[in-house]
Amino acid sequence: QVQLVESGGGLVQAGDSLRLSCAASGRTFTDYYMGWFCQAPGKERELVAAVSRSGRTPYYTDSVKGRFTIARDNAQNTVYLQMNSLKPEDTAVYYCAASSTYSIVWNRPLLESETDYWGQGTQVTVST
Repeated sequence: QVQLVESGGGLVQAGDSLRLSCAASGRTFTDYYMGWFCQAPGKERELVAAVSRSGRTPYYTDSVKGRFTIARDNAQNTVYLQMNSLKPEDTAVYYCAASSTYSIVWNRPLLESETDYWGQGTQVTVST
């Protein structure tokens, strides 16, 4: 079992920044690719970003490229999502996810079906 606990969400204005954190515990952190998903009201959950087990290789969806940065600290068993230039359309619940089967070299989004563990989610609201 892996437990994932997100923090850092909140209410901000358009153009502001937030940093989300996800602390992992349980099994070996470096066994897992890590990702951040978001789910806006009335929409399906979708991948925002993922990172390789070493932390050297990220993957971003087009909508966040240049604005968001995913990073992991394997010594602290934590993955981060730095969100800059936030837009109202970024408003969603953000979930941390861990996958033992995905590979960043596939250069495609991490799928929900490939995710082994989920965090409880943290709300991000961006006002105009």
